Amino acid sequence: MRLLLIEDDRMIADALMKGFERQALSADWVTDGAAALEATELTQYDVVLLDLGLPKLDGMQVLDNIRRRGQGVPVLILTARDDLASRINGLDLGADDYVLKPFEFDELMARIRAVVRRKAGHAQSVIQAGEVILDLATQTVTFRNVTDTLSAREFALLRALAERPGMILSRSQLEERIYGWGEEIESNAIEVLIHYVRKRFHKDIIRNVRGAGWLIPKG
Repeated sequence: MRLLLIEDDRMIADALMKGFERQALSADWVTDGAAALEATELTQYDVVLLDLGLPKLDGMQVLDNIRRRGQGVPVLILTARDDLASRINGLDLGADDYVLKPFEFDELMARIRAVVRRKAGHAQSVIQAGEVILDLATQTVTFRNVTDTLSAREFALLRALAERPGMILSRSQLEERIYGWGEEIESNAIEVLIHYVRKRFHKDIIRNVRGAGWLIPKG
């Protein structure tokens, strides 16, 4: 899952980015509204976390522009504006959730999982692709009656594949889903992750398509 954080408060952003790194979420960070519009136009995100009091372009204007472009990416507003008018305006402009600062990181992650789940049409925080079942809340994976808790990166890799069962994802596509801007990526990083996932379960959990990439079969 790839996130965009739009936040001009460096202290808040630093804390969130560290939290996302611990969760092995691919997260990018911009500090103003103009950069936010450019980022959402150039990159496909799974979730956008949007502050309202931004320089250059207010958060409400950012949200309005995103929706006017026809982008359905889930947007969570993160703000200290607790007045009723702001909450109503944000939700009416197309926000999927409105989170008041200060908030707990664990609650934010639960809200992120909820909006992503709703967009995908899932009633629970579970993704199933063929024989692979991912529990997003506990980061556990079940394959052929074997259940294990993966590292954050391993889980992120499996999630990227499980969200598109039967679709071949190339190395560059997987790197884009797992890593954020500026992260150093070893040339064999994806292969190493796949090796460890297969070692925990079975080589069939992830199929290789020679010269193209990897996939999880639909069933």
